[in-house]
Amino acid sequence: MNGRPISGASAHARKRAGRRGAKGLTAVVSGATLLLVAACGGGSDSGDGGGGKDGADAGKPSQAVVTIAPKDGADAVATDGALRISAAKGKLTEVTVKDPKGRTVPGKIVADGAKWSPERHLASGTKYKVHAIAKDSDGRVAAKDTSFTTLVPKNTFVGQFTPEDGTKVGVGMPFSVRFTRGITAPDAVEKAIDIKTEPSVPVEGHWFGNDRLDFRPEKYWKPGTKVTVTMNLDGVEGRPGVYGKQAKTLRFEIGRSQVSVVDVKTKQMTVKRDGKVIKKIPVTTGKPGYETWNGQMVISERLKVTRMNGETVGYGGEYDIKDVPHAQRLSTSGTFIHGNYWGGGAFGNYNASHGCIGLRDVRGGYDKNVSAAWFFDRSMIGDVVVVKNSNDKIIAPDNGYNGWNMSWEKWKA
Repeated sequence: MNGRPISGASAHARKRAGRRGAKGLTAVVSGATLLLVAACGGGSDSGDGGGGKDGADAGKPSQAVVTIAPKDGADAVATDGALRISAAKGKLTEVTVKDPKGRTVPGKIVADGAKWSPERHLASGTKYKVHAIAKDSDGRVAAKDTSFTTLVPKNTFVGQFTPEDGTKVGVGMPFSVRFTRGITAPDAVEKAIDIKTEPSVPVEGHWFGNDRLDFRPEKYWKPGTKVTVTMNLDGVEGRPGVYGKQAKTLRFEIGRSQVSVVDVKTKQMTVKRDGKVIKKIPVTTGKPGYETWNGQMVISERLKVTRMNGETVGYGGEYDIKDVPHAQRLSTSGTFIHGNYWGGGAFGNYNASHGCIGLRDVRGGYDKNVSAAWFFDRSMIGDVVVVKNSNDKIIAPDNGYNGWNMSWEKWKA
């Protein structure tokens, strides 16, 4: 596209006018006067551009040519890969891409000014305006303005996430997203989720299957850490023809550190708050054949009372307790640490459960002085319970929010 001239009357035109004035005077003035007029004519000849090629070319249009794809007025444009901006016979100096709310698409000029590349995908069903400027080798400006509208997807997905916006959680809580459709473009989806922390700490994502993505640091969160998550999924093609429709920013905070260690052999749980032991509690864990998982487990759900039925976890009709008090979930498969009012003398003496960790309680859970109530009242989502010395294997990292059982190297891989 031809640019707009940026100068007024050319230095060349002023030069010609100056020479005509000098010629008319030489017929009537002396030689001394002629020298003076010639000197004045020489000053006019230099012009604003200093004379020469620059002055002569100042009135010409820029040779730079700006090209923008998609074409002006295009509709149903792809959200990724379709936006391309380049310059020929010049270099790009400014590119702005904005949506109707004035939000700019981040990008950068690359290839020594020949191209501009967006740093992320575009939102779906959105009209964008593009303004691009380039300069040729003589510094003359060419500009181009276009607009286009991205596609409106027929099939979409969202991410269902935890923890919730504005919550405070324990040091073991990852940021976990479960997608409503199986993802076949994991890199694009993961790139669209940005996590920043204060204080800063490296956070990496790990996929469990094609529908779940968890983020965590190498070690437990530092107490007091503030986490900001930007989910820029709107317009991401997560699988062919299926696009994200989510654009959300949320924040959560890490509370105090509480890590409780259950020793199956001694049948004791040691509760540590910010690294200091605050209580030791007698427990009962899984009996032979129903051993409790080993490993690091994160509290993911808290229920003051719940029903536990063996049929829901593959134990047939072995038990059906309709009023289990102070129950806190440790695994998706049904492992809880909970109050137990039927255990008699098991606590601290022998293991009698079907895999859960039982703490002494009373029916109805009304007594705040019993172990289960004490522990429940001092726990929060994201607290860690570690089980050791069980005859069972280590719990799978995706069975609950228990990715801490995976090494940092495997997590990043």
